[in-house]
Amino acid sequence: QVQLVESGGGLVQAGGSLRLSCAASGSFVSITTMGWYRQAPGKQRELVATTTSGGSTGNANSVKGRFTISRDNAKNTVSLQMNSLKPEDTAVYYCGASVDGQWYWGQGTQVTVSS
Repeated sequence: QVQLVESGGGLVQAGGSLRLSCAASGSFVSITTMGWYRQAPGKQRELVATTTSGGSTGNANSVKGRFTISRDNAKNTVSLQMNSLKPEDTAVYYCGASVDGQWYWGQGTQVTVSS
């Protein structure tokens, strides 16, 4: 059974920084895409940033220049460095990954940015 476990959420003031981490565990052969998504109250889950096993990355326009996704293939982890946080970044952040051709989600971690 594959599990994705996130950590690093919390409460921060606008302009501050947080770092989210996600670790994949279990029995599997390979992980291709890993990414971060978020869901604010009353809104649909949206893509924040993704990274492939080859190192390509992509960010949503709303976070470009502020958020950076990184990955450690040897440790099966993906991180999201979030800088210059804004109140509109408040959401539950989910780690997602394609593991052996199947998509998995983490349980989510709350990020709250106060104004």
